[in-house]
Amino acid sequence: MTEGSLQEIKVDASITDRVRDSLREAIIDGRLAPGSLHSVQSLASSLGVSRTPVREALIDLEGRGMVEFERNRGVRILQTSIHDLEEILSLRILLEVPAAYRAAEQATEETAEALSDELQAMRRAARERDEVTMMAHDRRFHEIINEASGNSRLAAYVDSLRDLILTRGVSTVGRSRDLPSIVKEHEAIITAIEANDPEASAAAMKSHLVNTSSLLLRQEDDAAGVEPDVRWAGLVIG
Repeated sequence: MTEGSLQEIKVDASITDRVRDSLREAIIDGRLAPGSLHSVQSLASSLGVSRTPVREALIDLEGRGMVEFERNRGVRILQTSIHDLEEILSLRILLEVPAAYRAAEQATEETAEALSDELQAMRRAARERDEVTMMAHDRRFHEIINEASGNSRLAAYVDSLRDLILTRGVSTVGRSRDLPSIVKEHEAIITAIEANDPEASAAAMKSHLVNTSSLLLRQEDDAAGVEPDVRWAGLVIG
């Protein structure tokens, strides 16, 4: 058979994207339990699609650290450990603080308007005590800043890090702080960016992320019944 006689196989990108989003949501909300093992065929059957888009979606999710292929067995749903959580939070601080600095230097009116829209949506959700909607706009708020820094790869990478935090099912809402408190931390960030003040923007982002990190890790240590390990703080605060 010559190379020219082979029929080109095309995967519908939109189907793959939908499959990936469906699997990602199922991992985050626990329908696909941490540690569980699945075959590509069983997942494809559940979703009502062929194996090809499922495999493509799983390859993407493996790159994000959410699943792992096991030879001749299937795909394993991974769980974020406390150590993983510590590393992820540290990475977010190391990446997003300088991104906020650059975003403030380069912020346009469109950037400021987009951030303002997300902040207003966060305020509405906080008043309605709608954590899901609130955190969706929180996520987009950070994404706009990371994109405004001029590094699209950074924005995509940080977004994938947030997924890994969600797979552990951790949240400070109702435990360490309330929704209005989270909104207030974002107000300081947007004020600095609107003023094109990079140092204030970086400082506000650092304060927000360090506070979030310390609260989450303290909660996880308490849940595990261990003494808080603050070694990570020297890395992200110093």
